[in-house]
Order: sequence, then structure tokens, then C-alpha cells
Amino acid sequence: MLAHETVPYVERLLWSAGLVRVAGVDEVGMGPLAGPVVAAAVVFAADAKPLRGIADSKLLPAPAREVAAAAIRAVALGVGLGVVDADEIDRLNIYQAGLQAMRRAIAALPFAPDHVVVDARHIPDLDVPQTRYIRADAIVYSVAAASIVAKVHRDGLMHALDAIYPAYGFARHVGYATREHLRALAEYGPTPLHRRSFAPCAAAAARMVG
Repeated sequence: MLAHETVPYVERLLWSAGLVRVAGVDEVGMGPLAGPVVAAAVVFAADAKPLRGIADSKLLPAPAREVAAAAIRAVALGVGLGVVDADEIDRLNIYQAGLQAMRRAIAALPFAPDHVVVDARHIPDLDVPQTRYIRADAIVYSVAAASIVAKVHRDGLMHALDAIYPAYGFARHVGYATREHLRALAEYGPTPLHRRSFAPCAAAAARMVG
């Protein structure tokens, strides 16, 4: 077993209780100043051979995440994605946007799961039993897999958007508040990708108006 690698221990407990379709759910992109929040839901078959190298997406370099995401998609029973864009983040607030992204990811699965395992939070208005674990993205196999799929999908979106807004460096920082990003925000103001409810974006917008 590799350092930080997860195995489907929690899933095996749920499978043994007769819960066949266990969905691990996680979201990424809560902290950036720009771009969407993206969540993924991943369901593995109980008899599937566990993949190696599945860990919290934050612990994996980008090339390893991309390889892992492709492997997850190849063997998973189902993968669902949920996206909440910047304008909806501003309307809902970032916490609620994360919950909405996870609900959408679960709804996007090709079937209804029997049980959901989620990182730290309870997802309201979900007609499926759920269990939350602190740091589930680091210790629960399917949640770690979901974090990888969500991160690779979100990074891909931000790389594509870099071609539309090349002055901001989205391909390098994927929307996080780096010095490069803050300088571009101060010089050019916010784009439609920026979260106006976040203080640096609101301040940049106010300077543009003033």
C-alpha cells in the first residue's frame, strides 16, 4: 500500500450490510476566487479489485490525479458530476453552493445509490441514507476517488477558460488567490468567472466602478 493510499474498508462494511451501491461524494473549489464548485459522486462494485494510488486529491500531483481519474472512470459502476457556477455561488453563498454541487453529483449518477458517504457534512434534502466522516477524502476509498474526479474535472474547466481570459493565468492557479491572480484582478477587474461575493473580487469590482 502506498503512503496515504485508501482502501474500501468503509464500503465493505456497508456492502456487508446489503447496501450494494455506495456512493462516495466530495466537492472541490470552495476556496478559489473564480470558477465553479465541482462535486463528484463515485460508486464502485463490491467485487471490483481496488485501484492503487487512490488518495485525497490534494496529496497527488496533477499527472497522478489524471491517471487515477481515468482509471476510476474505467472501473466505476457510476460517476456523477455536479457543477455550481460563480453567479450561483454568489446567490447561494459558498457553503450552500458546495451542498448543491454534491446533490447534483448524486442526481447525475446513472442510478439511485443505496447509501452516500460524504466528507464532514450532512447533505440536506437528500432522499438517500448518508454517513459523514471527518476527513473522508483522506480515509474513505470512494470519497477519495470522488475528490480526484472532481478535481481533475474542475482543473480541466479552468484550463479551458484560460484561453478565454488569458490575462488572469487560470491554467496556472485554477482560480486560487495567488499573487499573479490578485495582480490581474486589480489591473483588469473581475470576469464573469469571479465570485463577486468574495472580498477581493468585490473590492476589485468597486475599484473598476470608482
